[in-house]
Amino acid sequence: MKQTVKISVLSVAYFVSVPAISVACEQDTTEVKMQYDLDEIEVSAQRSPALYSQVARIISVIESKEIEATPAQSIQDLLEYVAGVDVRQRGAEGVQADVSIRGGTFDQTLILLNGINITDPQTGHHNLNLPISLNQIERIEVLEGPAARVYGSNAFSGAINIVTKQSDKNSVGISLGGGSFGLINASLSGSFKTGELSHSITINCKKSDGHTDNTDFEISNIFYSNQLKSKKGIFNFQVGASHKGYGANSFYTPKYPNQYEETKTLFSSVKWTSDSKLHLTPVIYWRRNQDRFELFRDNPASWYKNHNYHLTNVYGGNLNSWVQWKFGKTAFGVEYRSENILSNVLGEDLDSPQNVPGENAMFTKAASRNTISLFFEHAVYINSWTATAGLMGNYILKSNLGVNLFPGVDVSYNIDSQLKIFTSFNTSLRMPTFTDLYYAGPTNIGNPNLRPEKSTALEGGLKLNQNFIQGHFVVFYRQGKDIIDWVKIDGDKIWQPQNLTRLNSLGTEIQIQFQLQKHFGNSFPNKLMFSYFNNNLEKVDVDFISNYVLDNLKHKFVGSINQSITKNISIDLRVSFQDREGTYTEFIDSSWGNEVDYKSFWLADTKVNYNWNELNIFVSANNIFDLRYNDIGNIVQPGRWIKAGISYQFNID
Repeated sequence: MKQTVKISVLSVAYFVSVPAISVACEQDTTEVKMQYDLDEIEVSAQRSPALYSQVARIISVIESKEIEATPAQSIQDLLEYVAGVDVRQRGAEGVQADVSIRGGTFDQTLILLNGINITDPQTGHHNLNLPISLNQIERIEVLEGPAARVYGSNAFSGAINIVTKQSDKNSVGISLGGGSFGLINASLSGSFKTGELSHSITINCKKSDGHTDNTDFEISNIFYSNQLKSKKGIFNFQVGASHKGYGANSFYTPKYPNQYEETKTLFSSVKWTSDSKLHLTPVIYWRRNQDRFELFRDNPASWYKNHNYHLTNVYGGNLNSWVQWKFGKTAFGVEYRSENILSNVLGEDLDSPQNVPGENAMFTKAASRNTISLFFEHAVYINSWTATAGLMGNYILKSNLGVNLFPGVDVSYNIDSQLKIFTSFNTSLRMPTFTDLYYAGPTNIGNPNLRPEKSTALEGGLKLNQNFIQGHFVVFYRQGKDIIDWVKIDGDKIWQPQNLTRLNSLGTEIQIQFQLQKHFGNSFPNKLMFSYFNNNLEKVDVDFISNYVLDNLKHKFVGSINQSITKNISIDLRVSFQDREGTYTEFIDSSWGNEVDYKSFWLADTKVNYNWNELNIFVSANNIFDLRYNDIGNIVQPGRWIKAGISYQFNID
């Protein structure tokens, strides 16, 4: 209650003081502009190209200007501001986070980089091992609800597509920042052209001493992309590498707080988009992720013999094609994906051990699976009606699952130019991760007999797009079958994944955004936004303790306001509320305690930006009131974190 009062006081103080300052200062809304015409953005929400205004689904788009304005300094922090997204951070500043959508689990969300599936088959904990930094992002698209017929089987509860910038200018950018807990963040970027080929490259390094014992980290990324535009189409190539080393205090169990983890990720893809009547888009890609997990960073117990070593290689290709004709747009294609792992913990025994690259250790186990998918989709646009229907079928080689079919249909009707009603029905499936199937540790044991998760989802709602107010309201219902969760019986010490027979979700989401300055004048804030998410989980009576599935967000509220103070200065304020279902086993004084409920909490973040030509200076504060709270289990999140930075872009003629 005290925290709520503090946030209310902050809001009142903001509304009282900021307009008075704004009236006294010269305004130039062309410099700091927070409204964009999203309707004309092409988004990845169906197999054939579609504008944002044509999509009969809820898809949240966060653009680069808004990213720059927010207090977020990592992709995980940025996604916290989307009401339908649940971000449970183990390590701050992009170290590690579990991201889920609409009450799903972190393994049920598909992550894409420029439309390429980079989801990790070992565990969803590694899905955000991305070789990019926040300032490279052009936009983030969050598609809520099952999306198997668009992205593949693992888009169980939704998908997040991260789109990077590709500049045609010759420029060099430098940024340097720092903050509490010994944070240092530096990046160097450049873009240039050689003939018709445009290039972009960014190197980023970030480190911190950590907000508490054994939470220090070092992260380095390098990402290169190019694009060639011709009369026949567009060629894209991207390659990136990421290296993380971090103290993993209580990441997987609080019994051993001195954990350490190191990951190395390499990713590359090649894509061609033809401009012929029959549009062809062939893609090939490869992702490699190497992980070393140490239960004891130093002073290991006498019984501890080996670290855990994992190496996943995922490669594949797909051919997407579509044609526009008098009856709409028809898309069809094929995809092949191969997922492979070498490990000393996960998989079946190897005939002969293999060396772990760069380590004095051996891989003794391995596992793999290969999937072939075919898809078909058709979209029609008739007067005020839009309808898209599709079907994807996949077959997992050397399995007894047979052919899995995922139908879906989206329909919308424009009541007028500003109001739209929509509904959709979609299905999906998720394969167990290699960790679900095989992991064995002091407090966990896998289950090789797990079946895939299956779901069907129905949703409907309204979208509003007026000059002054924009927003949406949606009701969704999802039926889940054979949902996978790590569970244990009360009093037991071992977690094991099991298929829950049935798990259904009924929820609502509402978002309202006001363009105040555009409607009322310069003395008012640029933009005011409120969003609220509610999810009710219907589960069978169970006598076990859930580690993931039953710990979903029941209520989430996000509010934000952006204000121009002067011609060059703006302030962004964000508040959020989270109320989580479920419990966790408290760990006190080196021993397990009672099951305790997750406590609801309010958070407040703010950022002040100064922009002048190509110069940007910022100061931000996250968790302003220094709140102690838990996202997941016994892991306490950082308190107040003050950050500041400066960046400049040199344009070269």
